[in-house]
Amino acid sequence: MLSIFKKEMKNYFNTITGFGFLGFLVLITGYFFVSQNIVAASSNYNDTLAGSMIMFLILVPVITMRLFAEEARQKTDQLLFSAPVKITDIVGGKFLAAVILYLIGIAITFVFPFMLSRFGDIDWGMTAVGFIGYFMMGTCLISVGIFISVLTDNQIVAAAATFAAVFLLLMMDNIASSAPISVMSSLIFVIIAILAVALLVYNSTKNLAVAGIFALIGFVITGGLYLFNPNLFDGVIISVLGWFSVLNRFENFYMGIISISDVVYYITFSMVFLYLTVNVIEKRRWS
Repeated sequence: MLSIFKKEMKNYFNTITGFGFLGFLVLITGYFFVSQNIVAASSNYNDTLAGSMIMFLILVPVITMRLFAEEARQKTDQLLFSAPVKITDIVGGKFLAAVILYLIGIAITFVFPFMLSRFGDIDWGMTAVGFIGYFMMGTCLISVGIFISVLTDNQIVAAAATFAAVFLLLMMDNIASSAPISVMSSLIFVIIAILAVALLVYNSTKNLAVAGIFALIGFVITGGLYLFNPNLFDGVIISVLGWFSVLNRFENFYMGIISISDVVYYITFSMVFLYLTVNVIEKRRWS
């Protein structure tokens, strides 16, 4: 993992990608710092963090689009996958490099709250918790970008798809608020979700029987719950979509509260997409 990490870090800083990422991150954060804190005369630096999240739309695709897509385009992925290195180490090394680059950018922007403290009192505890949430949210989006990068050999396609995925995740609260709440709509949504998960199980195991049993059990449980109490399905779509809202999980961090459930959510979210990335590579490696 360490060798992959060093290789990716060198790639970032031997090209304009790393310096461009850091420069853009500091520039956008500085803009929101001026507008949210200096102009608004506010000592709550977490307003700057919340406002600057829009830059994830650009920054996440920039640092993840080439991680696997470029390897596939240059056909160097075959050499990488045939090397005596675990797939988890490959994915982990690339993910760690992107996360460390992101962490360096966050560390640089820490100068802004120090500047703010010279003009008034600042709640350092609340600010530190905000930075933790900001970092964890960024790592979630980076894991999504890495997963998308492994699906294509075209960096532009990877960047566009990552942009779309990050946009949907950031807009999930708005999407959930406009979702239908009827029982029948929720029932259809649950059935589709069961089929999707069953397809994922089949894709991972290549065992049709296991996937079929999983789907059957899901349908039986869903049918039983529907017959027992249809009202259980009220607002299921909103609840499920709301669960995928990375912004919603940031709210406690914004207020200076570290919630174990939010920390577990961010870690689990990242691990799921890293697992999916490993799974895709494993199938490609032995195909």
